[in-house]
Amino acid sequence: MRPNHKRIRLLTSAALVALLALPAGGCKTTGSSDTTGSISQPQRSESEWRQEAETWKERYTKNPADAEAAYRYAAALRATGQRSQTAAVLEQATIHNPKNTLLLGAYGRALADTGAFNQALEVLSRAHTPDQPDWRILSAQGAVLDQMGRHEDARRYYSSALKIIPDEPSVLSNLGLSYALSKNLPKAEEILRKASAQSGAEPRVRQNLALVIGLQGRFPEAETIVRGDLSPDEASANVAYLRQMIEQERSRKSRKGAPSAFKQAAAES
Repeated sequence: MRPNHKRIRLLTSAALVALLALPAGGCKTTGSSDTTGSISQPQRSESEWRQEAETWKERYTKNPADAEAAYRYAAALRATGQRSQTAAVLEQATIHNPKNTLLLGAYGRALADTGAFNQALEVLSRAHTPDQPDWRILSAQGAVLDQMGRHEDARRYYSSALKIIPDEPSVLSNLGLSYALSKNLPKAEEILRKASAQSGAEPRVRQNLALVIGLQGRFPEAETIVRGDLSPDEASANVAYLRQMIEQERSRKSRKGAPSAFKQAAAES
C-alpha cells in the first residue's frame, strides 16, 4: 500500500482545529472536528461523503441562500478534496448571509485551504467580535498566521484562545506545531505532550506528537505513539508515511525555512 496524504493526517493548527485542522490518519475515512468556524466532518468513507455532496447539492442548487444547505454541501466537497469549489460555495453563501458567523468561519477556513491567507484572515476577523471572541476562530487565525510564517503573531492568538479555554488540546496542539514550524522541536514536543495528556485530546494530536518526536530521531518512540490509536492497517500505513516524511526532512535539513513536513501538513489540512 503506497503512502498518501489520506493515510496520516497531521494537524497543522487546530486552528485549523477549527480551521486548519486535520483528523487522525486512516486510509478508509476522512474527517475533522466539528468546531465553530470549521466545516463539520465526522468520520465517513469517501463514498459516503460523495453521496452526502449529491444530497445537499440538490437543495443548494435550488436555493444558494440556504445557509444550512450551503454549509453541508461545502463540508462534503471539502471532505472529498474539492477545495476551490468549497470556497466558491461558501463565498456565495456568505454574500447571501453576511452575518452568519458559522458560514464566515467555514469560508475563512476554505480560503486558507486554497492559500488565500490574507483574505482568510479578513473573513475570519468577521466571524467573531472583540467583545465576544470565539476561541476556535482565534485558533484558526493563529493557524493562518503560522501558514504565512508569522509564528510570533500566531502564538499571540493561541494565547488569547487559551485564556478563554485553558489547556484546550486542539489549541495546545496548534501552539506546539507553531514551535515546530519555527524549528524549535523540543518546545514543540513539550507542548504537544501537554496537549496529548488532556482529557478529550483527539488522535491527531498524538499523531502530531509522533511526528515531532520522529523528526528528533526517536523513531521507535514515534512509531509506538502512531500505533496507539489506529487499527493495524491504518497504523502500518501511517508509520510508512511518517517514515517517508522524516526521511524527506533529513534530506532537506540544510535548506532554509520551516520544516517541509509541517508545510506538507499545512497544505493537507
